Amino acid sequence: MAGEQARAERFAEHFRAVYLTFHRRDRPRSELPGASRAVLEHLALAGPLTIGEAAAHLRRAQSVISEIVTHLERDGLLERETDPGDRRRTLIWLTPAGHEALRRDREVLGADLLARAMARLPPGQADALNAAMRALIECAHPDGVPPYGGGSHDHDVKL
Repeated sequence: MAGEQARAERFAEHFRAVYLTFHRRDRPRSELPGASRAVLEHLALAGPLTIGEAAAHLRRAQSVISEIVTHLERDGLLERETDPGDRRRTLIWLTPAGHEALRRDREVLGADLLARAMARLPPGQADALNAAMRALIECAHPDGVPPYGGGSHDHDVKL
């Protein structure tokens, strides 16, 4: 086990160095207020919901969620649509701009910084690096269920 522990510690050191070298520097990590991000993230996970359903899940007053939804709708991140199963209900759902805002908000590393560095690697080494990272993540979860959900939702980590 000593060899595995030493390799793990070296990897952890490299991981910290990668983060410090390639973390996003273009803007603050989140342009979304916490409550707005929570509404968008929940919708991305759960799919279209009513304001009442979102309020119940987020344990906030319906009036508070309604205000947040109105703001997000005004910003073009959410839209309201009639529930096809019950025309009396109105569902809220992410627009393409809402999905994009969440994607940007989740970015930790600067893809442009990584791309420049990977372009300088010998042929095939960037692909090998990505394959090794994927294999490491998969080995951590022998049941095949990664901690970030692993489903088909837009929010899932793309490997």
